[in-house]
Amino acid sequence: VQLQASGGGLVQAGGSLRLSCAASGRTFSSYAMGWFRQAPGKEREFVAAVSWRGGSTYYADSVKGRFTISRDNAVNTVYLQMNSLKPEDTAIYYCAAAISRWYVIEPPEYDYWGKGTQVTVSS
Repeated sequence: VQLQASGGGLVQAGGSLRLSCAASGRTFSSYAMGWFRQAPGKEREFVAAVSWRGGSTYYADSVKGRFTISRDNAVNTVYLQMNSLKPEDTAIYYCAAAISRWYVIEPPEYDYWGKGTQVTVSS
């Protein structure tokens, strides 16, 4: 499966952005999906994950209550709604797919990765 993330940009602190990740192939609904991010000089970190049908989600503590992950299997797309953005949310955001029904947190368990989209939050 090929993944293409979009929707990044420059936003002021307190603002919102919605990231999208479009997947190719007819088996999108078979994959658990996740979002990760990597800030300059830091390791890639988990942000959010969703199960194959969207019924279960999991968030990093740093984004809980501000970000929402969702998916639409009819259009092979997973979303990340980001509200109340903070400067520390600045990073390149990546989407990933795992051959799993349940949400996945650890990067090595993901099978496919998309190219990232830059999110910059100004103070």
